[in-house]
Amino acid sequence: MTYLAARFAILALATFGATAACAAATDNYPVRPVRFIVPSAPGGTPDIIARVIGAELSKQMGQQFVVDDRPGSNGAIGLLLLARAAPDGYTIAYGPVSAVAVNPFVTKLQYDPEKDLQMVAQLVFGMHILTVNPSLPIKSVQDLIQYAKAKPGQLFYGSSGSGSTQHVGMEMFKLMTGTDMVHVPYKAIQLAITEVISGQVHLTFDNLASMTPHVKAGRVRALGVTALVRSPALPDLPTISESGVPGYEVITWSGVVVPTGVPKSIIARLNAEINKAIKSDAAKERLGSAGYELVGGTPEQFTQLVKKELAKWADVVKRTGAKID
Repeated sequence: MTYLAARFAILALATFGATAACAAATDNYPVRPVRFIVPSAPGGTPDIIARVIGAELSKQMGQQFVVDDRPGSNGAIGLLLLARAAPDGYTIAYGPVSAVAVNPFVTKLQYDPEKDLQMVAQLVFGMHILTVNPSLPIKSVQDLIQYAKAKPGQLFYGSSGSGSTQHVGMEMFKLMTGTDMVHVPYKAIQLAITEVISGQVHLTFDNLASMTPHVKAGRVRALGVTALVRSPALPDLPTISESGVPGYEVITWSGVVVPTGVPKSIIARLNAEINKAIKSDAAKERLGSAGYELVGGTPEQFTQLVKKELAKWADVVKRTGAKID
């Protein structure tokens, strides 16, 4: 055997060995605990969803999925950690609509959601309830529009922070109705809800799980839901779209995302296990009963949703000038 032939043989063996080792690593995935970044504070909706799904994945896959809450910058801090992580499947993250599809247009990011993140599977779909303080003479969406037009700049709405779906969603409402209301950002939506109940601010919206108890107790008045279809949990509550703002839609969604470069075999495995986890009795009991629609689906379906939402919020932010306050 010539020197060159021997050299090629050694390189071929090395390449084969590396490929085989890589295949073995993905075939056996996971062989150690997986870090599950949640880009928000402990105890909130994302944390709860991630812990329920993470616990099911741990049981199914034989390794711990360890939730790591990293709040800040409307989710940007947590997703930057993800984007910089090794693309080996041992760091995954909870990707909510605000952090994935709104942030790129309201603040300067050190990562690009479309280039630096891969979508694995959608977890949940939901909608918000638009609510006002019950002392106001506002009992419908049309009442709100008329009141806001009569008193421009005198109604204050609370949100969980600049760039949140409450913020950009209400800016879109203002744009579509020709009204002028003032944004008051809080560090958490629970604070905004408390301020609406006390009358310090006039209105807000958030998901069904957090708002429905306050609506039923009469602490806030519900005007409509932000999806294009009514909620089965509150069938008598109209959509904002059918209440005189046709086409108005703000949906909440989240899914599991990983850094770009994670092998397709690992993404396929994670996707299959997540789809199994969201069908579990624990997920249905803890999340389904709280008003979340468990979705699942393929990575491609989740990617298409993200692209659609990125285009939508890019347009809304451009037209409204919404930005980080």
